[in-house]
This record gives sequence, C-alpha cells and structure tokens, in this order.
Amino acid sequence: MNRTYDAIVAGGGLAGLTAAAYLCRNGHRTLLLEKNKKTGGLVTTFQHRGFAFDAGIRAFEDSGILLPMLKSLGIEMLLVKNPVTVIFENQRVLLTSRESLNDYAAALIALFPQNKADVLKIAAEIEKVMGYMDVLYGIDNPLFMEKPEPAYLMKTLLPWLARYQVNIRKASRLNEPIRAYLRRFTGNTALIDMIVQHFFKATPAFFALSYFGLYLDYRYPRGGTGTLAEKVTDFIRANGGEILTETPVTQINVHARQLTTANGEIYHYQNLIWAADQETLYKIAGKPDSPFAEKQRELTAQSEGGDSILTVFMGVRLDGAYFEEHCGAHAFYTPNAEGLSSLPDWRKAAEKGEDALWRWLGDFLRLTTYEISCPALRDIALAPGGQTGVIISTLMDYRLVRHFSDAGKYDGFKRFCTDKITETLEALFPGLRQNLLFSMCSTPMTIERETGNKQGAITGWAFTGPMPAENRFQKILNAVKTPFKDVVQCGQWTFSPSGLPVSILTGKVAADAVHKQIKLKSKSKGKE
Repeated sequence: MNRTYDAIVAGGGLAGLTAAAYLCRNGHRTLLLEKNKKTGGLVTTFQHRGFAFDAGIRAFEDSGILLPMLKSLGIEMLLVKNPVTVIFENQRVLLTSRESLNDYAAALIALFPQNKADVLKIAAEIEKVMGYMDVLYGIDNPLFMEKPEPAYLMKTLLPWLARYQVNIRKASRLNEPIRAYLRRFTGNTALIDMIVQHFFKATPAFFALSYFGLYLDYRYPRGGTGTLAEKVTDFIRANGGEILTETPVTQINVHARQLTTANGEIYHYQNLIWAADQETLYKIAGKPDSPFAEKQRELTAQSEGGDSILTVFMGVRLDGAYFEEHCGAHAFYTPNAEGLSSLPDWRKAAEKGEDALWRWLGDFLRLTTYEISCPALRDIALAPGGQTGVIISTLMDYRLVRHFSDAGKYDGFKRFCTDKITETLEALFPGLRQNLLFSMCSTPMTIERETGNKQGAITGWAFTGPMPAENRFQKILNAVKTPFKDVVQCGQWTFSPSGLPVSILTGKVAADAVHKQIKLKSKSKGKE
C-alpha cells in the first residue's frame, strides 16, 4: 500500500474539505484525515426522532466566497434565502433590506426613548460599515476565479481592487472592542447590551457592526447546513481524494515529512495542511527548532479559545405556521431589556456560595440573547408533519460549565439550563412547555469533546488577549504560514475573527500555496 501523498490534510471541517477539494481538482494525490466519524466539523446536521438539527452553524453568509467556491468546483446545492428577525422584548424587526436598519433603530428607540439621538448615531455607524462591506464583498472573491477575461479584468476587477484597498484600511481602523467603541456614542449600558450581547467578548467593532449587513446575506441549504460538508466530501472522493475518518493524527515528524495516526499507521507527505486545532499541531510536531516556532507553541498553549455556546434542541408539537408567526425561521431574541451588564461576573457570585451561583445562572438565562433556528421553516422535510424542531443557543463561558462539572453538577447544570430556557421562551412561544416532545442540551464541553476545539470555541481564538493567529484583513493571505517546513494551516484557528467564509477562504489559500510548492518542486526536478 502506497502511503506517500502529494498532500495530506489533517482536519475535515470546511477549511480542510475546501483545501482537499482544490488539491484534488488540481490533480494532486491527496489524503484527508478526520478524527470524528464524519466530516464537517461545526457544519453538520444530525437526525433525532425524525427531526433534523444543525449542530453547529445555523445558516451561511456568502461574503463573495461561498457561492464562488461552489461554482468553481461545479457543486450544485439549493440555497434558500434566510431572513433574520431581531426581537427585543416585544419589539420585532424583520431584516429584509438595508431599509430595515430604520426599523431596527426604531425598535431600540422604543425601548430607550431617552437615548434616541444615541441610537441614530449608532445606526449611522452601522450604515457606514455596510458601505465598506458593499465594496469588500462587492464582487466574487478573485481567489476563486479562473483567468478572467481582459474586459472583466480592466472594467471590474482592477477598479474593485483599488476600492478594496481603500475600504479595507478604513475597516481595519475599527479594531477597537465593540463595547468600548459604542461607549463613544452612548453611556447607556443596557442599550449597548441590546446591540452587542450576542457577540463574543471584545469582538472588534467592524466585525460586530458588519453583522447587520451579513444577516441580509444569509442563506440556508435544503437538507440542513451539513449538506455543504457532504457535497464537498463527495467531490473529493469523486476526484480521486482519499478520506479516512476516525483517524486522529497523534505525531508529526516535520523533518521526515511523515505523520502517525492513533492506530499506529504512518503516512508520508510532500506537503501537509493542518486544518485542526492549532494547539495540537504544536504539541505533536516535536520540539520547535526556531524562536518563532517556540513563541507560537507558547502562545497556543497560553491563549484561550473564543466564547462557546450552550444549545437546547427541542422537538415541539406545534407546526411551522406557529413559529413563523412568533419568530420566523431564524431569530435573535433578547427577552429583557435590562441587559447582562446588570449582572456581576459569575465568579463573584460563586464566591458567595453555590446557591448564589445558581441564582446568578437563572438571571443570566433570563437576560441573555438567544439565537433561535427552525430548520423546517426553510425545508419542510426537516421535521415530521405538524411539528417543528427548534434550536436555541446562547453564548456560554466554558469555564462556568467546567466549574459545575468539576463540582459534580454537570447533569444538574444541563437540566437547570434547559428548564430555565424553556420557561424564558414561554413569553415568546406561549404553550411551549406543554407542547414539548423532547429536549437535548449541548454545552461548551460537548463541543470540546465532539470537535476537539479548545474550550469549545466556535470561532477560534478569543479576542481578549494575545492570539497566535493573524487578525488583519490585509494580511489574511499570510495567515496560512507556519514555522514548519512544508506545513501550512487553515481554518478557524488560522485567522481571527473567523467564520465559515474565512474557513473556506483560508482552505483555498492553503491549497493554492501547496499547489504552487508542488509545481516548483516538479520544475526543479525537471531541471536536474
């Protein structure tokens, strides 16, 4: 058996799948290794009692990346528009166009009439960022284009590149954490909470404010979000690629260009693309042999993963029309305008004893913002007739969950959260509890166990401290580099802030880098 490959990709999330797909398309002998039973990572859909639930990402934004990737690979996938509803207490806004920003501002003003001027200033900032995005994502990302026609190059691509450079510089200046940035416009912390408390801690202002535009760009694939990973997986296999699941990489010898898997098998590579947890790369690649590699190893060990989420999956004996009326297919719901800033840090509550911490958790679940997704409202086949699967998520500190787990309270924590979330959502969904068929709770520790992501992070490194990843949009093409010879990286740990488009983009950049390296080596051998 020949176990030598042009390229091996370690990690079968969307970044690794994208990288492997382009390597196969370019004719390179490629092996993808995935530690779980199936590929997809955080882009996956599972079945339970006739309901389909998206275990990770709830919908896709194109960002000029997803659709060009599918087109260039010749992958056909039916995507439907995914309108997003934002709900503050009883204020509801359906985001359908840029004009919806006025409705969004009106909803905030209804909650905080004394801060009308502040809200209008913030809305103007959002509109400004949307203008930047119109340029940044104004055309299909050129990295996914074949050789463009001369007319397109001169009339579209080159003028766009000039505008892109100007606007990316403007966007990069909005790197201040969003909460601190909004304090320039208002001193009302509850108002700030309504805008930011479904973003990760210290999220850069541009990334946060851009989400209003991204919501307008959301799409949902028929069959669930996992369909995307399945389609790319099928492409790899159809184009000569090999995929081994349940095959974690346990050791890398970068000098011999070989790796060892958990079952003791050894594979040789000309090039390696690391699309898995970055800390693991530095743990298994041996002792760093350069100062930069040592610094990266230390950073990956010391840095924290970004925020994680707690999710409750529900099967409900209520039809799609009920949920369409109350929240729509995809919503962000803040049940109380008091805001999370009214609560102390959970560690302060824990200092007062176990009962105080449980009370804190109940208050948190009453005030936090929830992302609600109903897959069957976008694809009726994803739930039994007359019933609906509902996915409810909120940001959750991994360390809080670990605190309960270490105290032997993990199961009780999950039951408590499920009960409190159900109780809280009764205000939005009257009769929810009595029509509940079943519920399942996933925590940050679940994500850590299932994906291997450090601290259950869903978008890579935390913004709250130094990170071993590139975070400048102008430098994203350099993000795939590693200090190891013939090893590049891609995925959510490669560039922050990350998401599906960044994972796909870095996967493509990594594949292009390997393709170029293989061609150079081939030319060099030809001259010998």
